Amino acid sequence: MKEIRDIIESFENAVKEGKRSALATVVHVEGSSYRRPGARMLVTEDGLLTGAISGGCLEGDALRKALLAINQQHNKLVTYDTSDEDDAKFGVQLGCNGIVHILFEPIDVKQENNPIALLRELVSKRSNAVLVTLFSITDSNQPGTSFLYREKNVRHSSLQFTLQEALVKEVKQALEEHSSKLKENIPGYSSLQGFIEFIPPPVSLVIAGAGNDALPLVEITSLLGWQVTVIDGRPTHATAARFPKASDVRVMKSDELDSLAIDQGTVFVLMTHNYNYDYDLLKQLVVKDVLYIGVLGPKTKLDRMLSEMAAEGITPTEQQLKRVHGPLGLDIGAETAEEIAVSLVAEIKSVIAGVTVQPLKEKTEPIHRRARTIVRHG
Repeated sequence: MKEIRDIIESFENAVKEGKRSALATVVHVEGSSYRRPGARMLVTEDGLLTGAISGGCLEGDALRKALLAINQQHNKLVTYDTSDEDDAKFGVQLGCNGIVHILFEPIDVKQENNPIALLRELVSKRSNAVLVTLFSITDSNQPGTSFLYREKNVRHSSLQFTLQEALVKEVKQALEEHSSKLKENIPGYSSLQGFIEFIPPPVSLVIAGAGNDALPLVEITSLLGWQVTVIDGRPTHATAARFPKASDVRVMKSDELDSLAIDQGTVFVLMTHNYNYDYDLLKQLVVKDVLYIGVLGPKTKLDRMLSEMAAEGITPTEQQLKRVHGPLGLDIGAETAEEIAVSLVAEIKSVIAGVTVQPLKEKTEPIHRRARTIVRHG
C-alpha cells in the first residue's frame, strides 16, 4: 500500500508540473521474478521512477517502453523472458529465471476512472478491495487497470457493464477469500486475461507507550507504510513533535480505548512501562477481534496479568490467547530499542501473513506463495 500511496503522490506532483506519466504494472509472472503481480511503478515523461517492477534489472528498458506508451497514448503489454538467452541480460543482476508480463498505461487525467483515480479511490477508505487489471497476451486490446470493487457491490469502473458482469463473480470470490488470481477465458471476452488483485488496507498499529523505545518502532513501521497511532497517558510524552511520522498521537487514559477506530487490520503493542495501564488495555483488547496484541516485558509480566484477569472472572479462550504475544518479537538476539523494534515488526508481519518463521535458505517451496495467483479456466 505504501508503494501505491507514493505513486499517487508522485503523479499529483507531475500533474502540477504539467508532466505526462504512465503506470507500469506487473500483471502476470511465470517462474521466478523479483516482484510479483501487483508491483507498480509510475514513470513521468522526464524519467522519474516511483515504485518498482523488479530489483532494478528491468527498469531501464521499462522506462523506454513507458515513454513510448506516453507518446503514443496507448496501453502496451511488454513481455520479458529472462529464461531466454536473448532477454537474459535483463535478469542477470538477480539471477531471475522467469517470464514477466508488464502493462504500461499512459494516464489520461480527463478520464474519470483512469488507473490513478482508481488507486486514489482505493486508498481513500480502510476496507478490503479488489482491483482488476485486464490485458491480452494474444492481441493489442489492453483495457488495463479498470475496475475497483468493494463490499456491498460498490464499484468504480471504466468498463462496459457487460464486461463488469462477466468479472463480478470472480471479483466477489477474491474479496471473500482474500486472495488474488489470474482469470483466463473471461466469458464473452476470450482474448482477455484479468489480474484480479485483492488489496487489504494498510496495517493499523496502535503503540501504547510514548517512551524513547517507541521512537524506532514508529520510524520502521512508517517506512513500511503502516498507519501508526501512539497513545499514552502522559501529555509530556505523547506529542506530535516527538512522533512526527505517526498518523495520530493521543494523550489517552486506559479506559478510553473505545475512542480508537479498531478493525481487523489493527494490531496493538503495549509498552507504556506502566503495569496498570497495560493491564487495563489488555483486559479490553483480549476479547476484541484483534489479530495481534504484543506485551513488552518478560513472560512473568504477562502471566501475572492473566492471573489477575482470571481473578476478575475474565478467562480468555484458547483462540484469544493465541493473539497475545509476550514476550513480544522474534528471537534474533535483540538488545537495543532499534533491534527490538526490528524483532517486533518481523513478528507482526509473520502473524499477518500467516507464515511460520524460518530462514529462507531452509525453505523448500518458492519464496512467494504461488497460491496467490490462481489460474481459472472457463
